[in-house]
Amino acid sequence: MHVLIFAAVMLLSLFLIPLGLPGTWIMVGAAIGYDALVGGDPIGWLTIGATAVLAVIAEIFEFSLSARYTKKYGGSRRAGWGAIIGGIVGAIVGVPVPIIGSVIGAFVGSFAGALVAEYTRREATAGTATRVATGALIGRVVAAAMKTGMGVVIAAWLVAAAAL
Repeated sequence: MHVLIFAAVMLLSLFLIPLGLPGTWIMVGAAIGYDALVGGDPIGWLTIGATAVLAVIAEIFEFSLSARYTKKYGGSRRAGWGAIIGGIVGAIVGVPVPIIGSVIGAFVGSFAGALVAEYTRREATAGTATRVATGALIGRVVAAAMKTGMGVVIAAWLVAAAAL
Protein backbone atom coordinates (compact mmCIF):
# COMPACT_ATOMS: atom_id res chain seq x y z
CA MET A 1 0.00 0.00 0.00
CA HIS A 2 2.86 2.39 0.81
CA VAL A 3 4.39 1.78 -2.61
CA LEU A 4 1.12 2.67 -4.38
CA ILE A 5 0.85 5.95 -2.51
CA PHE A 6 4.50 6.67 -3.27
CA ALA A 7 3.90 5.91 -6.96
CA ALA A 8 0.93 8.30 -6.96
CA VAL A 9 3.12 11.04 -5.47
CA MET A 10 5.70 10.38 -8.20
CA LEU A 11 3.01 10.64 -10.88
CA LEU A 12 1.65 13.90 -9.49
CA SER A 13 5.19 15.29 -9.25
CA LEU A 14 5.76 14.32 -12.86
CA PHE A 15 2.79 16.43 -13.94
CA LEU A 16 4.26 19.43 -12.12
CA ILE A 17 7.46 19.48 -14.18
CA PRO A 18 6.04 20.86 -17.47
CA LEU A 19 4.25 23.52 -15.45
CA GLY A 20 7.60 24.91 -14.36
CA LEU A 21 7.26 23.67 -10.80
CA PRO A 22 9.98 21.71 -8.97
CA GLY A 23 8.59 18.23 -9.61
CA THR A 24 11.99 16.54 -9.68
CA TRP A 25 12.83 17.96 -6.26
CA ILE A 26 9.48 16.90 -4.87
CA MET A 27 10.29 13.38 -6.09
CA VAL A 28 13.63 13.37 -4.29
CA GLY A 29 12.04 14.81 -1.15
CA ALA A 30 9.26 12.22 -1.27
CA ALA A 31 11.88 9.46 -1.52
CA ILE A 32 13.59 10.76 1.61
CA GLY A 33 10.21 10.94 3.36
CA TYR A 34 9.30 7.44 2.19
CA ASP A 35 12.53 6.06 3.62
CA ALA A 36 11.82 7.75 6.95
CA LEU A 37 8.15 6.76 7.03
CA VAL A 38 8.50 3.11 6.07
CA GLY A 39 11.58 2.54 8.20
CA GLY A 40 14.70 0.70 7.30
CA ASP A 41 16.22 1.79 4.04
CA PRO A 42 13.87 0.57 1.27
CA ILE A 43 15.02 3.02 -1.38
CA GLY A 44 18.57 3.59 -0.20
CA TRP A 45 20.71 6.66 0.05
CA LEU A 46 22.72 5.77 -3.03
CA THR A 47 19.56 5.78 -5.16
CA ILE A 48 18.34 9.00 -3.56
CA GLY A 49 21.72 10.64 -4.13
CA ALA A 50 21.86 9.50 -7.74
CA THR A 51 18.37 10.80 -8.48
CA ALA A 52 19.28 14.11 -6.81
CA VAL A 53 22.26 14.35 -9.17
CA LEU A 54 19.90 13.70 -12.10
CA ALA A 55 17.62 16.48 -10.80
CA VAL A 56 20.57 18.90 -10.69
CA ILE A 57 21.57 17.95 -14.24
CA ALA A 58 17.98 18.50 -15.40
CA GLU A 59 17.95 21.96 -13.81
CA ILE A 60 21.24 22.93 -15.46
CA PHE A 61 20.03 21.76 -18.86
CA GLU A 62 16.71 23.51 -18.43
CA PHE A 63 18.37 26.88 -17.96
CA SER A 64 21.15 26.42 -20.51
CA LEU A 65 19.23 24.98 -23.48
CA SER A 66 17.52 28.29 -24.31
CA ALA A 67 20.91 29.96 -24.54
CA ARG A 68 22.33 27.13 -26.65
CA TYR A 69 19.47 27.27 -29.14
CA THR A 70 19.70 31.06 -29.22
CA LYS A 71 23.34 30.80 -30.29
CA LYS A 72 22.48 28.00 -32.74
CA TYR A 73 20.05 30.36 -34.46
CA GLY A 74 22.71 33.06 -34.79
CA GLY A 75 22.23 34.93 -31.54
CA SER A 76 24.85 36.71 -29.52
CA ARG A 77 25.93 35.81 -26.02
CA ARG A 78 23.83 38.74 -24.85
CA ALA A 79 20.75 37.21 -26.50
CA GLY A 80 21.49 33.89 -24.79
CA TRP A 81 21.51 35.57 -21.40
CA GLY A 82 18.36 37.47 -22.39
CA ALA A 83 16.65 34.15 -23.12
CA ILE A 84 17.67 32.70 -19.75
CA ILE A 85 16.69 35.77 -17.73
CA GLY A 86 13.51 36.28 -19.74
CA GLY A 87 12.49 32.66 -19.17
CA ILE A 88 12.95 32.94 -15.42
CA VAL A 89 11.11 36.28 -15.20
CA GLY A 90 8.33 35.01 -17.47
CA ALA A 91 7.82 31.91 -15.37
CA ILE A 92 7.58 34.02 -12.21
CA VAL A 93 5.19 36.52 -13.80
CA GLY A 94 3.01 33.70 -15.15
CA VAL A 95 2.53 32.00 -11.77
CA PRO A 96 -0.77 33.80 -10.94
CA VAL A 97 -2.43 32.28 -14.02
CA PRO A 98 -3.73 28.88 -12.92
CA ILE A 99 -2.18 25.65 -14.20
CA ILE A 100 -0.27 26.75 -17.32
CA GLY A 101 0.64 30.36 -16.58
CA SER A 102 4.24 29.67 -15.62
CA VAL A 103 4.79 27.53 -18.74
CA ILE A 104 3.43 30.15 -21.11
CA GLY A 105 5.25 32.87 -19.18
CA ALA A 106 8.56 31.03 -19.50
CA PHE A 107 8.07 30.53 -23.24
CA VAL A 108 7.07 34.16 -23.84
CA GLY A 109 9.82 35.39 -21.52
CA SER A 110 12.53 33.43 -23.33
CA PHE A 111 11.34 34.76 -26.68
CA ALA A 112 11.03 38.36 -25.44
CA GLY A 113 14.32 38.30 -23.53
CA ALA A 114 16.28 37.07 -26.54
CA LEU A 115 14.47 39.49 -28.86
CA VAL A 116 15.17 42.54 -26.70
CA ALA A 117 18.78 41.55 -26.04
CA GLU A 118 19.43 40.92 -29.74
CA TYR A 119 17.84 44.26 -30.69
CA THR A 120 20.34 46.07 -28.46
CA ARG A 121 23.14 45.06 -30.84
CA ARG A 122 23.93 47.72 -33.45
CA GLU A 123 23.99 45.32 -36.39
CA ALA A 124 20.72 43.56 -35.48
CA THR A 125 17.76 43.67 -37.85
CA ALA A 126 14.16 42.73 -37.22
CA GLY A 127 14.57 39.47 -39.15
CA THR A 128 17.73 38.49 -37.31
CA ALA A 129 16.31 39.32 -33.89
CA THR A 130 13.12 37.38 -34.61
CA ARG A 131 15.08 34.33 -35.82
CA VAL A 132 17.24 34.40 -32.69
CA ALA A 133 14.18 34.78 -30.43
CA THR A 134 12.52 31.85 -32.21
CA GLY A 135 15.61 29.79 -31.46
CA ALA A 136 15.29 30.74 -27.78
CA LEU A 137 11.65 29.67 -27.78
CA ILE A 138 12.49 26.33 -29.40
CA GLY A 139 15.25 25.85 -26.83
CA ARG A 140 12.80 26.46 -24.01
CA VAL A 141 10.37 23.90 -25.42
CA VAL A 142 13.18 21.35 -25.81
CA ALA A 143 14.29 22.09 -22.24
CA ALA A 144 10.79 21.47 -20.86
CA ALA A 145 10.56 18.17 -22.76
CA MET A 146 14.04 17.11 -21.62
CA LYS A 147 13.31 17.90 -17.99
CA THR A 148 10.04 15.96 -18.16
CA GLY A 149 11.94 13.01 -19.62
CA MET A 150 14.45 13.18 -16.77
CA GLY A 151 11.51 13.28 -14.37
CA VAL A 152 10.18 10.05 -15.88
CA VAL A 153 13.57 8.41 -15.32
CA ILE A 154 13.75 9.67 -11.72
CA ALA A 155 10.19 8.56 -10.93
CA ALA A 156 10.64 5.12 -12.48
CA TRP A 157 13.94 4.57 -10.67
CA LEU A 158 12.52 5.61 -7.29
CA VAL A 159 9.33 3.56 -7.62
CA ALA A 160 11.31 0.52 -8.73
CA ALA A 161 13.66 0.93 -5.75
CA ALA A 162 10.72 1.30 -3.36
CA ALA A 163 8.96 -1.76 -4.75
CA LEU A 164 11.98 -4.04 -4.46
